[in-house]
Amino acid sequence: MTAPSPAPDTRRRLLVSGLLLGLGAAGAIDEIVFHQLLHWHHFYDRASGDAGLVSDGLLHAATWSATVAGLALLADLRRRGAFAAVTWWGAVLTGAGAFQTWDGVVQHKVLRLHQVRYGVDLTGYDLAWTGAGVLVLLAGIVLLVRGRGRPAAG
Repeated sequence: MTAPSPAPDTRRRLLVSGLLLGLGAAGAIDEIVFHQLLHWHHFYDRASGDAGLVSDGLLHAATWSATVAGLALLADLRRRGAFAAVTWWGAVLTGAGAFQTWDGVVQHKVLRLHQVRYGVDLTGYDLAWTGAGVLVLLAGIVLLVRGRGRPAAG
């Protein structure tokens, strides 16, 4: 017999918490590592250096806000005894993979806001960046499917 799934409201909170944390963490890692430490690009590279720095600041504010909101929801879930690890981690990976895949496909190729790197052949960078995002996204979806029948921790 399968254990009951978390209540719809609890599952929704688990999903939102994990998605926000995953999106926020992936965006922050991208912004900190590739924008600040490696100086490979800015969030918006089609204007002056000042515009790039402002766009990075806005991205950082958004990713930090998503991270804090996801952690606040997580704390509330834990306080209620409604934490389901498999579902939550599935949502975290889904959010992180969605961010990276969106960044690689939409922001890099469709909108051309920036590239992973400049002055090099982008093929390997694009395949690694977007491919890793797709793999993380798929791993998250697998965990979400596995977590459907699992109860929240009490």
